[in-house]
Amino acid sequence: MADTDAGATPGKPKLPVLEQVSAGGVAYRTGASGLEVALISVGTQARWQLPKGIVEADETPEATAVREVREETGIDTVLKDRIATIEYWYVGSKGAQRVRYHKFVHFYLLEYRSGQVSNHDREVNEARWVPLAQAKQMLTFKNEQQALEKAGVLIQQQ
Repeated sequence: MADTDAGATPGKPKLPVLEQVSAGGVAYRTGASGLEVALISVGTQARWQLPKGIVEADETPEATAVREVREETGIDTVLKDRIATIEYWYVGSKGAQRVRYHKFVHFYLLEYRSGQVSNHDREVNEARWVPLAQAKQMLTFKNEQQALEKAGVLIQQQ
C-alpha cells in the first residue's frame, strides 16, 4: 500500500511506507470482582493496553493473539470470537531508516484457562486482572477502548 504523501515535508524526501500486522486479545474471566480482563502496562510511561504483538510469517492472526496474550500476561487462553481489526499510522525506525508504518491490529476474544499474570515476560512492566468497567478507563488508546466495549457485548452473548 502506498501513501503518496507519507511523511512528506517541503524540501525533504518522503518516508517509505511499510505495512505491519499484529494481533492480540481481550482475555477475560469471572473473578472475585465479577467479569475481569487482563491488561498490561508497558513502556517508560507505564501506559495500559491490551496484549498484542507482530504476526510472525508462519502464524495466523488467531495463533498470534493466543501466543502474545500468553507471553505478555502469563496466562493460557482459548479463542472464542473475533472482536475487530483496528488500523492506524505511525512513524518509526526499521534498522537505521525512518519509515511510516500502516498498522493493522486484529483483536480476538480469549477465555482464560490457566496461569498467573505475575508470569508475564520482560517487555511488560505489569500484567493484572481488572474489572471490565474499570479497564476501559485505564486503557490509553481510544481504539482499544472501543475493542474492549465490543468484547463486553460478545462476552454477554456467550
